[in-house]
Amino acid sequence: MAVITECSLASVTATEAEGLAFAREVLRIEAEALERVRDRLGPAIARAADLLYRCSGSVLVTGMGKAGLVAQKLAATLASTGTRAFPLHPAEAVHGDLGRIRADDVVLALSQSGETEEVLRLVPALRRLGACLVAITERAGSSLGRAADLCIAVGPVEEACPLGLAPSASTTVLMAVGDALALLVSRLRDFSAEDFALFHPAGSLGRKLMRVEDVMRVDRQLRRAHRDETVRSVFVRLAGPRRRSGAVLIVDEDSELLGIFTDSDLARLFERRREAELDGPIGAVMTPDPLRITIGATLAEAVDLMQAHKISELPVVDRDNRLAGLIDVTDLIGLVPADFEE
Repeated sequence: MAVITECSLASVTATEAEGLAFAREVLRIEAEALERVRDRLGPAIARAADLLYRCSGSVLVTGMGKAGLVAQKLAATLASTGTRAFPLHPAEAVHGDLGRIRADDVVLALSQSGETEEVLRLVPALRRLGACLVAITERAGSSLGRAADLCIAVGPVEEACPLGLAPSASTTVLMAVGDALALLVSRLRDFSAEDFALFHPAGSLGRKLMRVEDVMRVDRQLRRAHRDETVRSVFVRLAGPRRRSGAVLIVDEDSELLGIFTDSDLARLFERRREAELDGPIGAVMTPDPLRITIGATLAEAVDLMQAHKISELPVVDRDNRLAGLIDVTDLIGLVPADFEE
């Protein structure tokens, strides 16, 4: 498929140029709508964020049609940033799904017009159930705005659709205001990268935020030695079926990390004709005080360290410098996404 670049725009047809101009106009209208809403936004969004932050139950996000699709996205964003949130279809709600709602819940309703029949039908039931209602809508004076305990009014929005009918700029606004609300709640929670990793264990995001203890080699997967053992005896003792590692980790009686001896170190003994040192203590030829990382660090931090120092093995220690594990570069294949450095 051909890719149109700025360099090739001079050769576009009149039809293509017209289509490009129309697409850019749509983006202009939607961008300007966001600018206007940004300027109109009032303190109600901060109050709503505090309400969601303090909610002891669940946040149920509802809307109909395109606003309902935005509601699903907003519920997912809230959930992924630390708030217990679920989408609620307003039509399904009045056919039994109202049973999901409790008095300590907050219902977040999205409707640009504020007059969506299916959403308004929920209001009497919400009053009986005792749940709090927060609205994101055009006017605080709309039916939904007046019924809500708290209303985030975004003001009138010009649709990008030439007919002024298909939700376009209005759904962009609802999504952006929803994002602002969700991220504001997340900030109130002091939501951290570690928290994010807990909710995103899969995919490239999860892999970037994994902790070293999630992937490090431990226990019998490690090759350990004491500094007084000879190099030859160490390799004889550690021979046999085990997970391959190119590093021997030298520790003391308390498992404190003293040094590291790698396959590269062994190769250098042969290259420099120092074979006699194979029968000497491994502590004499180890790399003392090696580079290490502490439990709790992210996999991204470990990879950055290994790349910066061009090493293949990275010991993992606890807060008292006791050996806890080892990150081996061969274990990272398939874990580190192609865009890890982006």
